[in-house]
Amino acid sequence: MLAYTTSRREFPHTRWSLVQAASAGQSAAALEELCSAYWYPLYAYVRRCGYSAHDAQDLAQAFFCELLEKGWLGMADRDRGKLRTFLIVAVRNFMAKEWRRQSAQRRGGARTHIPVDTVFAESRYAADPAASLPAERTYDRQWALTLLDLTLERLRAEHEDGSRAGSFEQLKGCLMAARGATDYAAIARDLGTTEATARVAVHRLRKRFRAIYREEISRTLKDGADIEAELRHLAAALADSD
Repeated sequence: MLAYTTSRREFPHTRWSLVQAASAGQSAAALEELCSAYWYPLYAYVRRCGYSAHDAQDLAQAFFCELLEKGWLGMADRDRGKLRTFLIVAVRNFMAKEWRRQSAQRRGGARTHIPVDTVFAESRYAADPAASLPAERTYDRQWALTLLDLTLERLRAEHEDGSRAGSFEQLKGCLMAARGATDYAAIARDLGTTEATARVAVHRLRKRFRAIYREEISRTLKDGADIEAELRHLAAALADSD
């Protein structure tokens, strides 16, 4: 079942390479990876546009099917800009031109089914503290949160590969802690090490987290794009609450 998940998986060189592979029909796994990584920001956008949970699920299903069936992925050009922008423009156009006309056929017709975890989506949507944001600001915020989730997943996988899974669980809470709020003495006790060693471990984890996050962002941008500008945009989106 394809759903938003934090299960471990292989990561391609770029997210645009997934688009290219899926558009060329070279890999069903490419479409699955795209959907798994990015369906929730689009789902949240659709919900904020006023659609019910059921309609948002149907629309998300249909949209990703249309990406393949009508060759929309073939129109995506990494040199033109951001994957974030391509997907939101595509879903907006789909909602305006395709969804209303085809909704009845979709619900009763035989089409490729791309399952999404609506129970998870609705629980996440309901728990969002920025519930009053307009649709496009919601999309940007959830896009940033998705990139953070992907970053955390990769970081966890690296620790598992290095037989450091236990230490990761002890250290991950430090990643989002405010400056000066980390209790290194408590971490040292949990890890059975010295406070100095705990400080080094936290520093290395944060440094690697930042590096992976930049990589995840760069994978959604054209070559030579201004990563710093996208970092600032996403930081603002994460801080957005009303």
